[in-house]
Amino acid sequence: MDRPTLISKDSLDDRVQETSGVHRAAAFSDDHVWVGRVRNSGLQESDWHVHPGHDTYAHSVTGQFFVDFGPGGRERIVIGPGAFALIPKGLVHREGNPIAEPNEGIVFRVGSGPITVPLDGPES
Repeated sequence: MDRPTLISKDSLDDRVQETSGVHRAAAFSDDHVWVGRVRNSGLQESDWHVHPGHDTYAHSVTGQFFVDFGPGGRERIVIGPGAFALIPKGLVHREGNPIAEPNEGIVFRVGSGPITVPLDGPES
């Protein structure tokens, strides 16, 4: 390729696997990377899941995101505007929005294999 590739906001692919309450739209997706936008409505959380072979890098643009993880899902980080987070491959987690206002962020997943595997929850 001898030129940059531009993906406009109107060209994002929103036909990606979703977890409940989370809207994802891909800009780039192939067998080793997924890059796109994620949005959550207010006061919602996804189902429990894992990205078995992908490290997930997230950047909060607006609002807040949380990530629940750990034994019994009792640990939480909250990511606010301008912050970044890394969810390592293999970490059972769920994410969501702890406040009433919608949020928006950018996500990069780098790795191989299935991108998202739904689960019943973390081990206690």
